[in-house]
Amino acid sequence: MKKSLMMLLLYIGCGLSANAQQDAQLSQYVFSGLYINPAYAGYRETWNINAFYRNQWTGFPGAPRSVALAVDGVAREGKYGLGLNMSNDEIGLQGTTNLYGSFAFRIPIGAYELEKRLSIGVSAGFIQSRIRVDEYDPTDPVDSDPLLHNSLRNKFTPDARFGIYYSSNTFFAGLSVDNLLTSAYDAKKDPGNIFAERKVHLYATAGALLTFSENLQLKPAMLVKEDFAGPTSLDVNAFLILKSMFWIGAGYRTAIFQKERIQKDLNKSGAIIGMAQVFIADKIRLGYAYEYTTNVVGMGGYPTNEISISYFFNPPRARVASPRYF
Repeated sequence: MKKSLMMLLLYIGCGLSANAQQDAQLSQYVFSGLYINPAYAGYRETWNINAFYRNQWTGFPGAPRSVALAVDGVAREGKYGLGLNMSNDEIGLQGTTNLYGSFAFRIPIGAYELEKRLSIGVSAGFIQSRIRVDEYDPTDPVDSDPLLHNSLRNKFTPDARFGIYYSSNTFFAGLSVDNLLTSAYDAKKDPGNIFAERKVHLYATAGALLTFSENLQLKPAMLVKEDFAGPTSLDVNAFLILKSMFWIGAGYRTAIFQKERIQKDLNKSGAIIGMAQVFIADKIRLGYAYEYTTNVVGMGGYPTNEISISYFFNPPRARVASPRYF
């Protein structure tokens, strides 16, 4: 009975995903913008690889888990940015795998072309959605639902993303959209499809770097996520940067622009986030985020843990005099 109740809640959550944020949450988006914006490719002016693992509501059976890997860098003396990223998300018996290749055209602005750039990026790939039928429990009333057994269990759909990204030494802003092809494909109703119809997501990001001294800086940033169906999500955070090596920060996620057509609990959901990262020998970055869910009944006792790691390859020659903080 306990398993049935928990799985029922998860299935209800999956069903609501048609009216809520469908893409996986990521507290450490500030450490790799490529996950949400293809125009970010090449920003760091050197090739780098980034990976993260997120365990949402740790300890809750069937709760969301995500793992992702991204690689990006520059080509043709920094004129172009190239990137490749993949992610895998699991919730209950459902899973989703994404794979995208990204290309960004990077336009220098002003006399110091490496300090200010406007990038326009596109990415193309696919999304695979699946149900793990091998884990069904025939004695469980949720798992034995005929709808689940008589429906499509594996689906591939093409997808595309588009984004723009502006950055300088002290400011950045970006705008991107995803699910451009998948949303159109899912709009064609299939009676055998139980997967939630994916919606176009809009991401707007902005942030700044405030310098107090050579060894002390502050980096505030924000992210707005909108899928035009569920609650609009706002992430705000700030990092204190010590000697360009140690980052300590906090953030808050909440819903804004309340929408009457969705249930009130989704409009009130939020999270408090603590984050830290450290750079080792200028080549390795380690990051960790701890997230405490608020305003969701029963989830306060299940924290979210997220870890990430990056490796930066040496460029063929020094291209950038200042560190890349965004």
